[in-house]
Order: sequence, then C-alpha cells, then structure tokens
Amino acid sequence: MHMTTITALDEIIAAVRTHASPARIAIAPCAEEFVIRSALTAHAEGIAEPIFIGNLEKSLAVARQNGLNIEDFEFHEENDDTEAVATAVTFFREGKADLIMKGLVSTSVVLKAILNKQTGVPPKGIISHVSVFEASSKKKLILLTDAGVNIKPNLQRKADILRNAIDVAHKLGITRPKAAILAATEKVNYPAMPATLDADILAKMGAENAFGNAEVAGPLALDLAISETAANCKGINNPVAGDADILLTPEIESGNILYKALTTIAGKTMASVVIGSEVPIVVSSRGDSDSSKFHSIALACYLSRL
Repeated sequence: MHMTTITALDEIIAAVRTHASPARIAIAPCAEEFVIRSALTAHAEGIAEPIFIGNLEKSLAVARQNGLNIEDFEFHEENDDTEAVATAVTFFREGKADLIMKGLVSTSVVLKAILNKQTGVPPKGIISHVSVFEASSKKKLILLTDAGVNIKPNLQRKADILRNAIDVAHKLGITRPKAAILAATEKVNYPAMPATLDADILAKMGAENAFGNAEVAGPLALDLAISETAANCKGINNPVAGDADILLTPEIESGNILYKALTTIAGKTMASVVIGSEVPIVVSSRGDSDSSKFHSIALACYLSRL
C-alpha cells in the first residue's frame, strides 16, 4: 500500500503517473463536453486511455463544437444509453477496460448495470459514493460520503459506508483517519432527530474498535467537525473535532446539498468515485467541472491499482 500521506488532489495524479501503464477507462454514454474534455485531459496527462461508447455522430458533434478531437480513440457505437453502460460493464468483465466512467446518464442506470447479478460486477460489500476535496485551512484532503448512492441508510448501512470511506482514507495514506458523523447538533435528540442517535452509536462502535484504525466521533455539526475555532468555542474536546478527515452525512439529501455547496458556492474541485465493487466507478455529478471529472478519473485510477 502507498503509505505516503496524500494531501492534495494533484498528488493523486503524480502517484498515478508512477503506474506502469495508463488505465483503460470505458466511458458511457460519452456525448457530453466535460466528460470528453476530462477523458482527453487524462490521456494527455498519461494517466488513462479512454474507450468511448455512445452515439458516434452526436459525440463527434459535441467534440467539434468544443474544439476537441476524439477521432483517434477507440469508439464503440451504441445509441441506447442503457446499452452503452451495459457495454462498458461487459468490457470490464472481459478485461478490455480497467475502469468505468458515467457519462450523461442517471447514476441509477450505472448502478443497476453494476449490480446486475448475471451481467454486472457484484460488490464485495455495499457500494457507496466517496468524494475527496482539499481542506481550505490545512494542507490535507477531506472525504465526504455518501452524496450519490445510498438514499436513506439505516445504522448498519451507515457503518458499512463508513468502513468504505475509511478504506479509501487508508489508501490515501491517512493511517488513522478521523471520521465525523454529521448531524445538526452535537447532542443526542431522539426521536426528533434520529441521525443524532445513529451518530452516537457509531461513535461508541468506533471506541470499541469496530472500524479498525480510525477515530470516530458524533454527532457533530459540520462546523465542529472542521473548524478548531468552533470546536474550542463549544468546548468539544475529542481528536476528531476541528480536524475531521471523513464527513459522513445522515442521508443523501444532506450529502448531496453539502457536495453541491462545496462545488458551486465554495468552488471546490471534487474527486468522486463509487466504491465497493471490483471496479471503481467515476460518477461525478453532471454539473461538475471538467477539473472535477479529471480528478475523479485520477482517483479511480489510483484506487484501482491498490
């Protein structure tokens, strides 16, 4: 395992460049500017070789409109979006692709193809969405989960989502990640706010070593998780408060809102993957910048080789 702690998104790219050969990434459906641009950037940077799947005429038109050239790359004609995604999964199963990237299609279509018991890539545990971004006040990466897959996870599912995120943190060289289980308050308020009770239980599980080499605290409001000033002001004294490496949200709404706030209001670049199956899946949001999509490809490449 790569044990140098990675503290910036560009360090992920540098680590991927040390791989012997670029990862082959099947992109479906591919007729979208940022998807094409990020794939071509990944090729130019020497980290991935794109395999485009989709409507050729539409894809060529999108590329030309934006001054991009995809004519020299492998292309597989598939006009139906669902079939395009299925083709990408088949390529992975047959060893023709190392990674899968979601194009302009609903995440649910990609997940359905992955989870198909006959033709998909069955998960090793549960699948979950992990995003990685650079902290504003410290030189470190912060992981956010789950903003894209698990809609309303129960306590057991939250524990599994947390385990997936801790695994990613370990692979990024964070030897003892600090995980904050987010809520609207640091006090347990049940039954009015069930997320606070789940957070309290997860923290107790962490104290009993249920998550291995990690510190787990909760419930914590977002400011208490990432701001030392806020944590000190409230008198919150635990290793996670003010220095969280992992932010676990109560459900997909709060996760998605936080993710989109980070990208649109704070202007953060997010590297996002779906993990838990044999193949890391690049599933950045449709509104994400080409920078976020490119860094998502880099993160998937990095995780696929560990």
